[in-house]
Amino acid sequence: MWLLSEVRRVGLEPTCMSYSAGISACEKGEQWQRALSLHYEMCKVELERDVVSFNAVISACEKGNHWEEALLLFGELRKTSLEPSIVTYSAAISACGGAMQWQPALCLFGELRDVGLEPNIISYGAGIRAFASNGDWLQALVLLGEIREANVDIDIISYNTGMKACAEGGQWQQALSLLNCMSGTEMEPNLITYNTAIDACGKGGQWERSLYLLRCAGEAVLEPDVVSYATAMYACGEGQEWERALFLLHDSRRTKLEPTVTVYSLAADVCEKAGQWEQALSLGDAIRDVGIVPDRSFYCSLIRSSLSK
Repeated sequence: MWLLSEVRRVGLEPTCMSYSAGISACEKGEQWQRALSLHYEMCKVELERDVVSFNAVISACEKGNHWEEALLLFGELRKTSLEPSIVTYSAAISACGGAMQWQPALCLFGELRDVGLEPNIISYGAGIRAFASNGDWLQALVLLGEIREANVDIDIISYNTGMKACAEGGQWQQALSLLNCMSGTEMEPNLITYNTAIDACGKGGQWERSLYLLRCAGEAVLEPDVVSYATAMYACGEGQEWERALFLLHDSRRTKLEPTVTVYSLAADVCEKAGQWEQALSLGDAIRDVGIVPDRSFYCSLIRSSLSK
C-alpha cells in the first residue's frame, strides 16, 4: 500500500490504526489478498491486532468470495482475548452464505445469539438467505417476523429472499402474504419481487394467479423481462395451458424482448407435456426465424415431442 510505504519513508512506524485503514481500503477495492497480506504483516511487526482490523480483513475475504479464509480468520480472532462483534459475525455469515456454505452460516447465526449479540439487518439478511437455501422456509419467515418486531429497517432483498424460500418450499400462499405485507410499508415491490411471486404461484399450480401477477407487474410500470415471461410460461405449463404459454412467448416478442433459447426450450416442453407435438416441432422453425441458434436442450425437447407422436 502506498500510504503505509510513505509512512515508513518519513521515518514513522505504521500503527494498528494505519494498518486497519489499509486493510479497509483493500476491502473496498476488493483486494482480499493484499488485505490478508497486511493482516499477517501486523503479526510480523508484532502489532497487536484489534477487532476493527479483523473485521476489515474478514469483510475483504467475504467480498473476494473466500469463505474458508474468512472462517479461519474468525477462528483466529476467537483464540485471542478479543470478542467478535456483530460486524465480525455478519461478515463471516455473509462470506459463508455468498459461497453457498449454508451450514456454517446457520451455525454462526445461532452462535451470535448465544453470546448475547443482537442481529443487525446484514446478519438477519444473511440468516434468511441461509435458511432459504437450506430449504427451511419457515425459519426464513420467522426471521422476517423478528426483523419487523425489532424495528430494524428491513430491505427489499430480505423480503424477496423470504418469498423465494416460500416458492422453493411450495408455499405460494405465504409468498403472496409477504407481497401483501409490502403494500403496508413504504417499500415498493421490484421486478424480482413479482418474478418470485409468479414462480411461487406456478410451482403451486396457480397459473391464473401467475398471469395476474405478470399483469400487475406491467401495471406497476416495471416492464416484465424475459424471466417474468418464462416463469409465467412455466406456470401455464404446470396447468396444461399450452396455448397461453405460446401466447406469452409471442407477446414477449411483441414487447421487444428477446426470448432466449432456454425460453423456446421451455415452450417446447410445455407443448410436449400437453401432447401438442406439432406445436412443439413448429418452434424449431420459429427459433431459427428469429436468429437464435438452438442448443442441445432445445433439440432434446423436439426429440421428445417427435417420439410422442
